[in-house]
Parts: sequence; C-alpha cells; structure tokens
Amino acid sequence: MKMLRLLIPFFSLAIAAAQPTSQPVPASTLPLREGWALQSSAKVTATGEVIASASFEASDWIQADVPTTVVAAQVKKGLLPDPFFAMNLRQYPGVSYPIGNNFSNVPMPPDSPYAVSWWYRKEFTLPAAYAGKTVWLNFRGINYRANIFLNGKQIANTNDVAGAWRTYEFNVTSAVKPGANALAVQVWAPTEYSLAITFVDWNPAPPDKNMGLWREVYLSNSGPVALRHPTVLSKVDSPANDAAHLTVAALLKNGSDHPVKGTLKGSIENVDFAQPVELAAGESKDVVFKPDQYPHLNLSHPRLWWPAQMGTPNLYDLRLAFEVNGELSDESRTKFGIREITSEVTELPLNRSKRVFKINGKNILIRGGGWTPDMMLRETPERLADELRYVRDLGLNTVRLEGKLETEEFFDIADQQGILVMAGWCCCDFWEHWGNWKDEDFEIAKSSLRDQIYRLRSHPSLVMWLNGSDNPPPPDVEEMYLKTEADLLWPNPVVSSATANRTTVTGGSGVKMTGPYEYVAPSYWSVDASRPSEQQSCSPAGCGGAYGFKTETSMGPAVPPIESVERMVPKDHLWTADGSLDEYWSFHAGGGSFKTMHVFTDALNARYGKAGSAEDFTQKSQLMTYEGVRAMFEAYSRNKYTSTGVIQWMLNNAWPSMIWHLYDYYLRPGGGYFGAKKALQALDPVYGYDDHSVWLVSSQYVDAKGLKLTARVFNLDGTQKFSKDVTLDAAADSTAKVFELPPVDGLSPAYFLDLRITDAGGKLAGSNFYWLSTKPETLDWTGGNWFATPTKSYADYTSLAQLPKVKLNVSSRSERKGSSEDAVTHVTVENPSKTLAFFVRLKLDKGKGGEEILPVVWQDNYISLLPGEKREITATYRASGLGAAKPEIEVSGWNVK
Repeated sequence: MKMLRLLIPFFSLAIAAAQPTSQPVPASTLPLREGWALQSSAKVTATGEVIASASFEASDWIQADVPTTVVAAQVKKGLLPDPFFAMNLRQYPGVSYPIGNNFSNVPMPPDSPYAVSWWYRKEFTLPAAYAGKTVWLNFRGINYRANIFLNGKQIANTNDVAGAWRTYEFNVTSAVKPGANALAVQVWAPTEYSLAITFVDWNPAPPDKNMGLWREVYLSNSGPVALRHPTVLSKVDSPANDAAHLTVAALLKNGSDHPVKGTLKGSIENVDFAQPVELAAGESKDVVFKPDQYPHLNLSHPRLWWPAQMGTPNLYDLRLAFEVNGELSDESRTKFGIREITSEVTELPLNRSKRVFKINGKNILIRGGGWTPDMMLRETPERLADELRYVRDLGLNTVRLEGKLETEEFFDIADQQGILVMAGWCCCDFWEHWGNWKDEDFEIAKSSLRDQIYRLRSHPSLVMWLNGSDNPPPPDVEEMYLKTEADLLWPNPVVSSATANRTTVTGGSGVKMTGPYEYVAPSYWSVDASRPSEQQSCSPAGCGGAYGFKTETSMGPAVPPIESVERMVPKDHLWTADGSLDEYWSFHAGGGSFKTMHVFTDALNARYGKAGSAEDFTQKSQLMTYEGVRAMFEAYSRNKYTSTGVIQWMLNNAWPSMIWHLYDYYLRPGGGYFGAKKALQALDPVYGYDDHSVWLVSSQYVDAKGLKLTARVFNLDGTQKFSKDVTLDAAADSTAKVFELPPVDGLSPAYFLDLRITDAGGKLAGSNFYWLSTKPETLDWTGGNWFATPTKSYADYTSLAQLPKVKLNVSSRSERKGSSEDAVTHVTVENPSKTLAFFVRLKLDKGKGGEEILPVVWQDNYISLLPGEKREITATYRASGLGAAKPEIEVSGWNVK
C-alpha cells in the first residue's frame, strides 16, 4: 500500500523529465531553441533564399524561442492580451468563428493575419566537431505545411512537409557550412481540409490554428550511417513470468552516396549481440534481432515492468552502435521495459463486445483520464512532471491521448512512473472525414502513423493504439493503418475506434463511447449497469453505466474553486442579481452541445438549494463534482471485470475551464480530484446507490487478511442511527458485496454514511464518507440524448444548510523532505464540537493572506470530521514555490466558522 501512494518529489520528476531515456540524443546534438525571429509573409518581400542568408536583416521581427506557435510567440511578447482571461480571445484578429464551433472545421477568415504564411528564421554556428560528418536537421513537429531553406538553398517544399503529426529529418550535409549558418522556414496554417490538430468541443482554438514550429528543432551528426528508433519488444511467459523473449529493432539510414557495409552491435546488461548489415546508397533499413536467432535474448527471471499499482516499473538499459570498418558511425543509449500487454474481446448479445486488458498475464481494470496539452501547445518539463505527479497521486493507472501525442519527456516519465498511456487519433475534424480524403491525405495519414509508431513503440507505458476515435476508419484506411503497425512491429493491442462500432476488418472493438458527458445523478452509473443492458438495445439515455470498457465519459461540468473562477471571470461578471451564469462563465464552458452549464446548475440549485453568490455556487459545485466523480469510478471498480475500463473525460484542461477536469488549468485540485482519489484508494469501502449495499474493492495486487469494515449511519444532528462491523479478507484485485444496509427509521432528510476499513493491526486502511437523501433520486431513461440522462426527481440536500457552525482546532508544522526539493506541511485538524464538520477544505498559502501554493499534493481534502475526531493530513509541494514566505494553513468548509 505504501507503493500505491509513493510520494514522488516534484523536483525529482522535473529533473527526470529533462533527461530523456527513449529518444537517443547524443552529445553531438545541437538544439536550435533560442534566438529565432518570426514575421508574417505579408510584411516580408524577400524570397526564402534571401531570408536564409547571413546578410538578411530581421531586426523588426518578433523574437522567440522554439518550439512555439505564432500566436504563442505574440502572447509571450505582450503583443496580444491574455487569452485566458474573460473573453479576451474573442478580441484577437481572426477570431470570428461562432462561439462554441470547432474552428478546425471552419475556414480561416480571408482577412486573418494567419491566412498567409509566416516566416521563422534562425542563425546558428555549426560546431567544429561536425566537420567531416553527416549532418541531419530534425523537426519534431510542423503545423502544417512548410518550405525550408538553409544557407540560400531550398531543402524541402510544401509537398515534402505537410502534416502536423509527422516528424522530419533532412540530410543537410551539403547545405551546412563551417561557422555561421542561416535557416528559414515558411509555415502555412492548416485548413479545414488538413490532418492537423483539433480541440473538438473541449475549448476554443487560437486564431492561427496553432500554426508554426510547435515541436523541437535540432541538428545532429553521425558517420555515413545514422541509427534511429531503437526498440526492444518482449514476450513474457505468463502466468509464471519466469522468462521473457526479446526482439530488438532499429532503423539504419545511409546518408552517403555509396553502399556501406557495417555491423550493428547491441548490449543489454551482460547480453551482447551483433549483426552484419549492408545498405545501398541513401537506403534506410529496419534491422531486427529475433530471439529464435539470438538465444541470448531469451532471458530467465527478468525484472518485469509493471504499472505502479501492480508492481515496480523496472527499466533496462539498451546500447546500440553501428560500426563501419571498425569505426563508430552512430550509437544510441535508451531504456526499455520488459512486459507484455494483451487484450481479450468477448462477444456479447446485440452485436456488442467487451475487451479486458492484461499486463504480464494479470487482469487490469483501466481507470484513467483524458489528457490535453495547453491550448497554444506550450509546455515545460516542470509542468509536465507536476501533472503526471497528480495522475499518480489520484491513483489513476492510465492517461488517454486522443490525438494529442505528447513529447518524448511525457512518455519517459510515464515509463519511469508506471503510468499507462492509451494513444490514438482524434475525432471530429479531417482525421475522420475519410470520404473527402485525396491521395495526398492518404499518404500524409500513413506517414503520420509511421512516424508516431516509430516514436512510441519503444515505450513500455503504451497500453494500446486507437486507429479512430468517434468512428472507426473505413476498410481501406483501417487496413493501411494495420499494415503500417504490423510492419513497424507495434507490440500492443490495436483498437479500431473508441466506440462500439464494428468494422468488417477487425469486428467488435470491445469498447464503448455512449456518454454521458453532461451532469447525471450519482446513482446513474450503478443503476444503469444493473439494468438488463446486455440483453437490450441502448437508448440515447442509457448504457453508459458501469459495464464494459468506457473510453470517455463524465458526470459533466467541474466548476473550479472560487480562486480559479476569479482568474478567468471579471469581477463584475462573477454573479448576477438573479443567480444566473452569464456569457463570461459560458465562454469558459465547452463547445458544441456544452456551451452552457444549465443542466448542472439546475441540479445544483434543486439538490443543495439555490446558490446565493459565486462563492456559494463554487462551494456547492465541489460537493456535486466530488460525489459524481466518486460514484462513476466506484461503480466501475465495484463491477470489475464485468466492467473493464473507464476514462474520465477529462483529466485536465487546455485553458481555464468550467467543465471536464479533475484539476483545473492552474493545477488547483477541487472536489472532483478528491472524489476520484477516494474512489481509487487501494482498499475502498463503497456504497452502492442502486441497492444500498456496502462493498469492499481491492485495487492492490496482494491479499489483505484480517480486515474490519465498519459502517455507521448518522443523522443531521449527529445521532448514530445504525452501526455494523464485519471482519473479512480481501483477495488481490477483488470486489465483494459485504452486506446491504437495512431500512433505518427516523432518518433526517439528509443523512450520512461513514465507512472505514482497518487492517489486522487496527490501522486505518481506507475510508469513505457519503451524504445521502431520504428522497429518492430517479432518472428519466426515455428523455435523454447522447450526452445526458435527465433526472426526474432530485435528491434533497437542502437541510444540510441547518448544520450548526463549527470551530475547528488547527495546527501545523512544516519540514523539508530529506535531500529533495520538496517540502511537507503536516496539518492537524480537530473537531471539538458535538456537530459534524462537513466538507472541510484545507488550503496552503504563501504566508497569511498570500496566494495558494500550487501544485500541491494533499493526502486528503474536502474531508468531514465526526464530533471529537482528529486527523493529521500532509501536503507536499515544491519548496521553491514558497519564496521567502512561510506556509500558512487556511481552513474553510460547509459549516466551518
């Protein structure tokens, strides 16, 4: 259990993110990061050949670092106002598309400053060590088309460079020169007919459609032959897991104009292997070492890679080197994990199917969140480490990338920390408009997949690849995708799409994408799963419940705490006289069918009483999101392996948003975060909304014996109405119904259920605290649509307002965590009163009245304390974030003075 909640230092993760382990970056690599200049082609009359000359003057251009999109560079320089505050983004030139529309499908306005190409220019000095070497120019991502010029020569045109998800490497040996060099790139934005980048209905898009050099640019050198994309693929003898069979592969590229003979050598710890290779002039060739031909690649008792909740994510070192006539031409040093991921698809009635995933022969219930990068594709290693630290703290085992295929640093951290990644193409733009594809689009899609599979196949964290999202590709495209994946030895399961739609090529997907995405009552997830769903057709409002594999779903909006709302909504728009949310709130909701939050707001006002202020509304929102997110994850956990996976839509946001996240853009965790964390604890006592039962779910992979489960029911006035203790064992990765709560007389309209698990030594091992209503909450199964199931009658929690105010005793002490850069504050909070202290929020500030310390990992939060109860809770954070201030605890709550 300690392993499950391992506190990984923020700083250590940030350092790890800055040290890639998967993409070999030799010491001879020259990053082309600082000192770029950008300018619109509307203001430049010179040709590319002239711009890429040493004599060209770019004194009035925008100075920038790469990677950057055009708009991101303008924002950084203060040329455009903060796009995240209020409705500033709507004032940007080129932003005339209707609010809530998917800009990727809309033509760029002809008068937009981004309707023309933009120039990126960079001067650099070639290191003396590059003399006599083959020199390679790398672009890890260009959006969307480009002409590239180096020292007055064009090395690529818009036929060569097209596609946001392609990577490019050019042999520029004949174009570079000793000393000063000049590079110029002319970039065009994607159109509505481009295989580019879309945010669907998650958030607005910037007016440049994220045009530019949005990933790294660098130079590298080699001998006549370069070594690329090293990988190790493994087969594991399960269930004993006492042997593994490794396949090693790499791509060799002959950069010379003559044939080359050489030897590819490799080593994995004390295992060495080698293979002679011949390459024709300019040839690229995949070279493979198979275990049946190289017996040393059959390992006994390997150290397996496991997701964090299942074991240790062990990594090995791989060194590959290509030698020509005994001289080193190129080498790579990477890490890999030994594991095998498989899946089994079970056919169900009504033409449906269910997919179960296994890691090294053991079942795993996929529980994850949908990831998005920043709206302008800005990223830092520190923030990346912070967000993946949140993933581990939550207890999630998976992150889903719908088309937003992250950086090498992202996958390196996922490998190191044992976080699974579910990757694939995106929906809702030209990527799924297959009927409009031309021959060039088909080739761009093929090249994009090839580049990404090469990039991702070496990472043990990759659990699957989805060839489609909201729809499976047509047969010709699916067959092309499958062949490309097979040719490149993709080792993991491939799923046709995120939906249950069958294909003529691969049959049932084994997954479903049936909603909801809008607010639903907490009971939805278990009640829908208990309906005879496997024997009946899904209605628009049903079949989203906890069975099968749900690739994306949500209980709806996730309004952040008031501090975040105040950073995106102007003060004079925080609240209206009638309590409605105005256009500023809605602008920070979603797009498409999610442009307002009225369904969520109506439910909140009915269940908890009409909100009277922005502060009141945001506090009640944390309650709604906590109970809703917890109910979703717990229903899927309780029903494993009738349920096989669920992805919360979403994990994070690309900009400050009111919907779909577990923590907000400012890295502030709210109610949904802690509801999810509670549902994902290793030993989770669960309340069943469908039959008032109490369950115990074990998400750990060891047996737990001699446990005691205690259930207590309390009235609003604190009187105990029911109590029961049960002694039990919990098998590894198990779920068990322990008992049903009997009818209890004399309950208040709102009452509480306290569930606690203690281990054989009497130590608390898991807990849950539910607020429940005597008024049944019923759902309208006939009146829904693809994103919501309406509520016929709401639970009544308005009596919670009657809880007497409580004054808590609070103390704290802070310390540094050993030699790490983390600090820890221990907070002791005690309820000395005879009244429940409900939904208590702990906040750590930079001194009294200062800003909240973020990011922060709370052991627990939004807690409830019974009369006389005392708890110690820790908060871990980056010490450097404090500056000269001292940490100060701020306590608030539903009924806290």
